[in-house]
Amino acid sequence: MKVLILTYYWPPAGGSGVQRWLKFVKYLQGFGITPIVYTVDNPDFSIEDIGLSKDIPEGIEVLKQPIWEPYQLVSFFSKGKKAKTNAGFLKSNQTLFGRFSTYIRANYFIPDARMFWIKPSVKFLEKYIKENSVDIIISSGPPHSLHKIALELKQKTNIKWISDFRDPWTDIDYFHQLPLTEKAKRKHFSMEQEVLENSDSVIVVGKTMRENYLKFNKKTVVITNGYDVDISVEKTKLDSKFSITHIGMMNEDRNPIILWKSLALLSNEIKGFSENFTIQLIGNLDASVIDAIRENGLMENTKLIAYLPHEEVYEYQKKSQLLLLAVNNVPSAKGIITGKIFEYLVAKRPILAIGPIDGDLAEILRETNSGTIVNFTELEKIKEIIKRYYKDYLQQKLNVSSIDIHKYHRKELTKELAELIKTTVC
Repeated sequence: MKVLILTYYWPPAGGSGVQRWLKFVKYLQGFGITPIVYTVDNPDFSIEDIGLSKDIPEGIEVLKQPIWEPYQLVSFFSKGKKAKTNAGFLKSNQTLFGRFSTYIRANYFIPDARMFWIKPSVKFLEKYIKENSVDIIISSGPPHSLHKIALELKQKTNIKWISDFRDPWTDIDYFHQLPLTEKAKRKHFSMEQEVLENSDSVIVVGKTMRENYLKFNKKTVVITNGYDVDISVEKTKLDSKFSITHIGMMNEDRNPIILWKSLALLSNEIKGFSENFTIQLIGNLDASVIDAIRENGLMENTKLIAYLPHEEVYEYQKKSQLLLLAVNNVPSAKGIITGKIFEYLVAKRPILAIGPIDGDLAEILRETNSGTIVNFTELEKIKEIIKRYYKDYLQQKLNVSSIDIHKYHRKELTKELAELIKTTVC
């Protein structure tokens, strides 16, 4: 059985967006399914990780077609500065030109700025499908232009189709911040509904997303993200200091204000605490995060690290005393499951999360007994939790007894995907 996978993110791209389908492709052949990947020939990635290329199985067919993206034009008018291709374009301190380009992007590039890839991709892939044996196609979004490509291919060839939503469309964390006209909003909602209703099956990464999408497609299933490393039984030498480590982008919505405040208060209340703790932030940070850390007098305790290759990040996770997860404080927060949670699980270190206590992330933490979550405003509660963790650190007994995490291994998740592919085709 052959599956044609449409994905914008593919090595050498870095980040969680590329890892989901890279790992599925890595394991699919073990379940009797041959993947064929369709991706861009000249991508505009915000981060790269060459090391991920080693996970591409030998002999896998990778089809590539060029794309024209408007970011090149934006870069020209912004005096050569490279345009961001992720949610970083919604910074609060935008210039007048930045606000103008965001308005244009939001209202005229629908569903997204990769829309110019739709027509040439449909033309190329329609020919490929007619000339080659393909049983089913899968589109991965965002960018949701990939779903539009798949929708047109289904309409033209009647091929089976699964749409995969790594993130929601109109419920994504920054959708409410976009300067959308009512006409543009209606267009987004209409496109999303059309994709969902015409998919033979829909994959989402969490239960809240599934609940929201079931009204459009009853064949909506959850296949989460996961981890792809062996769980080590060897003890890792932990950081000597009480380290609190966050991996990944931290934008203005994800800025954990109550954490910075609680650490500042504890530094004044507990003798020796300030000398003993360190904050490690690995990844891109919004200026508001740095400002908040500085305002709370924590800069001397903070280590800022630019994007690191995936393998190096894992070493930091294993050595950290405490791992930090910060959910975006947005209307859709309940359904946000950051991809890093699954690799945090396998690092076997306690997790401190800030987000909805009744959300999907909270449920995973409870099911796996892997950490604690506090709401966005629970300052006193987070203080007490950190004090408890710090006391355990001083006594050299800061550990976690997580359970039932094997189900999040990428191979186990690919098994679920393979079953869905086979039932959808049949």
